[in-house]
Amino acid sequence: MGGLAGLGINLPTLLAQIINFAILLGLLYLVAYKPIMRMFDERSRKIRESMEQTEFIKEQAAHAEEEAEKRIGEAAREGQEVVARAVRTGEEVGREAQQEARQEAESLIARARIEIQRERDDAIDELRKEFADLTILAASKVIDRSLDKEAHRQLIDKVLKESTTLKKG
Repeated sequence: MGGLAGLGINLPTLLAQIINFAILLGLLYLVAYKPIMRMFDERSRKIRESMEQTEFIKEQAAHAEEEAEKRIGEAAREGQEVVARAVRTGEEVGREAQQEARQEAESLIARARIEIQRERDDAIDELRKEFADLTILAASKVIDRSLDKEAHRQLIDKVLKESTTLKKG
């Protein structure tokens, strides 16, 4: 004990400081460490859930895109069937009166093309609306608040129109 006093260390003061440090460490563990770790765990869980929701929404968007592709393909096939029927009708009428059949076939083909274009435009518009809804849903889930649906729809429609004009140009 004489050796510690010679170094300027007071044993009772040292023991009091060690006990104070242990109490402080215990309090910090209970008051700060556990709540902070719970907060980090909760944040980590939320991020993981957001990532899972994002993947789910990506899968839904891909599925919607595939569905739109199918619809466009069906519309094209139906359009081809309409054109084929128009051609057959034109051939049958051509046997009866060739000049009249040519005019009627051209008229049917023109109407079929217009209908194909209209159905294609309808399918594309429906895809845009579905894509806009999915995008708004994804954004609102990721940032955990509701968005102005109409404003985002207009923005998305504008972007889609611009991308369409870029592809055509």
